[in-house]
Amino acid sequence: MLLIPLIAMMPAGQTIQTNDWVVYEPVKPNGKHIVFLAGDEEYRSEEALPQLAKILSARHGFKCTVLFSINKSGEIDPDVRDNQPGLENLKTADLVVMALRFRQWPDEQMKHFDDYVNSGKPIIALRTSTHAFDLKQGPYERYGWQSKTWPGGFGKQVLGETWISHWGEHGKQGTRGAVEPKYTNHPVFNGVDSVFGTTDVYEAHPTGQIEILMRGEVLAGMGLNDSAATGKKTTSLGNEQGVNDPMMPIVWVRDYKSGTALVCTMGAATDFLNEGLRRLVVNAAHWFTVYDVPKRADVALVGEYKPSNFGFGGFKKGVKPSDLAAKPVR
Repeated sequence: MLLIPLIAMMPAGQTIQTNDWVVYEPVKPNGKHIVFLAGDEEYRSEEALPQLAKILSARHGFKCTVLFSINKSGEIDPDVRDNQPGLENLKTADLVVMALRFRQWPDEQMKHFDDYVNSGKPIIALRTSTHAFDLKQGPYERYGWQSKTWPGGFGKQVLGETWISHWGEHGKQGTRGAVEPKYTNHPVFNGVDSVFGTTDVYEAHPTGQIEILMRGEVLAGMGLNDSAATGKKTTSLGNEQGVNDPMMPIVWVRDYKSGTALVCTMGAATDFLNEGLRRLVVNAAHWFTVYDVPKRADVALVGEYKPSNFGFGGFKKGVKPSDLAAKPVR
C-alpha cells in the first residue's frame, strides 16, 4: 500500500517516502515539479538520478519525484523491465528527466508516459534513453526501439535518434565535450567549464528539427586530459571517417510533434562526478521550466555520492526507495 496521503502532510525540505518511489520537497519551492525516471541495467541511473534530484530540490527549489524499476520485494532492481510504479506522478510534472533502457512497461503504466509525451511538456533524455523501450506488441508498440509503426521507436521519432553503436571503444575510451561554436552562449552552457565522462561516445545522426549543441571527442583513454583518439571507422550510413572528424553529436535539442527534448548521450552515474555535466542538466531544467538560467548554478553534491562503475549486474542489491531519503539542506 503506497503512503500517498503523507505527501500533502510533509513540510518543505524533507523527503517523502513511499513504498515504491521518493519525493524530495524543496525548502524554498519555485512551483515546478520534475519527475525522474530511472531504469537501465548498466549505467546506474538508480544512483545518478536521485543525486540530481537532490541538487535540484535542495539548491534550486524544484519538487523532485524519482521513480525506479521495482521488484516484487519492493527493492530497486533495474533488471526488472516491466514495473515502474508511480508514473501517475507525470500528471503534475513540468519536466521529465529520463535514463531508461529497453523497458517493457505494461499498458497501464505506458499510458501515463504516452500522455506526458503528447502533453507538449519537455523531456531531458540521458544516455540509453535513445532506446528506452523494447515493446513488440500492444497499443504502445510504436515506442519500441525496433518498431515498424514508428521506425526507430520513441528514440528516433521523439528524441531524433535510436541506438546504433558504440562509436568510442566501450570501457576504454572516454568522452570530452566540445561545444558547437555557434552555441557557446546558449543558456544550458552557463558556467559550464568542461564536460567529461568515462562513458564512450555513441554513434548518432539525429534527424528532424534539431540543434546540435555539443559534440563528443573520443579520447585515447579514460582520463580528462588524455589525447584525442585517432584512426578511422565506418558509420552505419556507410561513410568512412576519422573517429573525431567530424565528432559525433552528444547533446542536442529536438522539437518533436508536441514538445521539445534535450538529449545527452552521456549520463552514467560516474559521469555526474563531473561538475560541468551536472551543471548542464541543472541549467536545462531551468531553461525548460522557470526560463531564468543562473549564470553559474550551484551544483554541489548533496550528501555522499560515491557512484558505482557502469556495467551489467553491478547495481546495489536490497536498496529500497525509502533508503534514499535525504536530510534537508538549508
